[in-house]
Amino acid sequence: MTTLYPAIDLRDGRVVRLRRGDYALETVYGDDPVAVATGFCEQGARWLHVVDLDAALTGERINRAAVEAITAAVAGRAEVQTGGGVRTVEAARSLADIGVSRVVMGSAAVSTPSLVDEVAAVVPVAIGIDHRHGVLAVDGWTAASGVTLTDALAAFPAASAFVITDIERDGTLGGPDVGGLAAAVAATRTPVIASGGVGTIDDLCALAAIHGLHGIIAGRALYEGRFTVAEALAAMP
Repeated sequence: MTTLYPAIDLRDGRVVRLRRGDYALETVYGDDPVAVATGFCEQGARWLHVVDLDAALTGERINRAAVEAITAAVAGRAEVQTGGGVRTVEAARSLADIGVSRVVMGSAAVSTPSLVDEVAAVVPVAIGIDHRHGVLAVDGWTAASGVTLTDALAAFPAASAFVITDIERDGTLGGPDVGGLAAAVAATRTPVIASGGVGTIDDLCALAAIHGLHGIIAGRALYEGRFTVAEALAAMP
């Protein structure tokens, strides 16, 4: 069964969504991240995907208290996967210490692949493969890395998952890259979590039909009432 990961993106303590990763195109959906998290859990979510957007851009973890509060509030009901600014073993350990089940590494993994092995010894690591037209973006999606999606899938043997985000689709509700994600799943034995573009129940079902896909992240569609967590879980095979 494919796992649904409702997304909670944090900026300055608020729940927001960006469009195509552009910090200037921010929509605020609330100022109570814990209420959002517990609401998703009450509808059946067993994982949450939490992103510290401030830390992703600057490295400053001003949303750490919110991440800790979310993790504490859903303990025993859902697990938390957290990304954004995880660039050192110490940063990963501090998240593990507050109950985060898996950290997501992007920029630091691309710049220093060996760091993934060190972090994986502390807490499970998902690699954030955030790409534009197949080339990974780093530093809060503001710069191109030169590393291709294909190369990244083969570069991190210690990864417990890959979170693949098509930045041009992220936050648009315009539909996911089903073909590209299917090719990625076929190219690796590491679990793949799809992100970007989900706008309808049909999008979820199309992704869930990819043989071997581990998970799907949904964000803006949930916040804008396209479907609920409960409806998504009922529809996904």
